[in-house]
Amino acid sequence: MEWLKEPGKHFPPHETLKHFNDGVCVTYIQEKAGLSQSTISTYLTNMEKCGLLISTRHGKWSYLKRNEELIEQYCHFLKI
Repeated sequence: MEWLKEPGKHFPPHETLKHFNDGVCVTYIQEKAGLSQSTISTYLTNMEKCGLLISTRHGKWSYLKRNEELIEQYCHFLKI
């Protein structure tokens, strides 16, 4: 989640898109984490299911970005 907060500092832009508007390519997240594909897939799928991540697909590539609105609501809830 921390890496996705400022993707430009932690990941290269995808070769095709050249930007982070739709998030970071899942392949780059897996490579940086150094975990198996199945482990990282499980983590990312669970974060997407609970709404912390937003997924966008371009062809065969999946991109993930943080759901900043939900994260802000959650942080506000914790402060109450």
